[in-house]
Amino acid sequence: MKSQGHRLGFLLVSASAVAWSLGGLFTRVIHLDSWTMLAWRGLFGALGLAAVMAALRERHIWQSLREMGWRGWLFVIQSSAGMICYLTALTHTSVANVAVIYATAPFLAAGLGWLVLRERPTTSSIIASAVALCGVAFMVGFGQRGGLVGDLLALGMTWSMASTMVIARNYRGIPIMLTACISSLLSGLVAWPFGAPLAVTHAELLLLALFGVVNFAIGLPLFTYGAQRLPAIETALIGAVDAPLAPMWVWLAFSERPTQATLIGGTIVFAAVAVHLLMGESVAAV
Repeated sequence: MKSQGHRLGFLLVSASAVAWSLGGLFTRVIHLDSWTMLAWRGLFGALGLAAVMAALRERHIWQSLREMGWRGWLFVIQSSAGMICYLTALTHTSVANVAVIYATAPFLAAGLGWLVLRERPTTSSIIASAVALCGVAFMVGFGQRGGLVGDLLALGMTWSMASTMVIARNYRGIPIMLTACISSLLSGLVAWPFGAPLAVTHAELLLLALFGVVNFAIGLPLFTYGAQRLPAIETALIGAVDAPLAPMWVWLAFSERPTQATLIGGTIVFAAVAVHLLMGESVAAV
């Protein structure tokens, strides 16, 4: 039987995957370079998270900031690096390459989870992850060529996200909202000098604000709280539904029908996650 904490973790990570899958739709609608999008998305995300903390009447923020320690700052840096690498990778290699490389996240998370937390992944987790990887590979195909720089950035993003899952799982004392807010702000500040953030129109600014709120103020806290309640490999596996969801939003918004490969591959990913969650056993009771 799955514990209540495990089920809550599943729901939170699933919701974060939905929020992050909208990133492809925003990049499709906003016709700006990746650095400009990163800059504004990070700043608006930080503002959104600050508003959430104010609404929840979070106290002792400065004390938490002083007591974060190196683990908290490591979480901030890892999370920021992952978001920066993701959008930058899309401008240097194909979407297919990024999706296939990110689909290896469950295996990286499993390895890190075993090394750091001594969590031994179940057979069902490993099989489901392998099936999900096959589904993503089938969905995007291997016919497109990408650049080495973009592929390395995608690998860096994947490693960063796997590390973030393990950190969130192992160190539950990290102030989630605060670290997410700093992470969002840091990514925006790093990207600011490389783009043209002051040249955007009012309409673009509104879309960028929505992008920041959905990706950071909603997606990141949901993911982090959920990752604390799940083994790292399961967190990565559930996050794999991002790949088939992203083209679905574009289809609904622009009537761009997905290819048959996308539909088949997406079905394989969803089936792998569903079967594992229904039949697999949790690595550790939460």
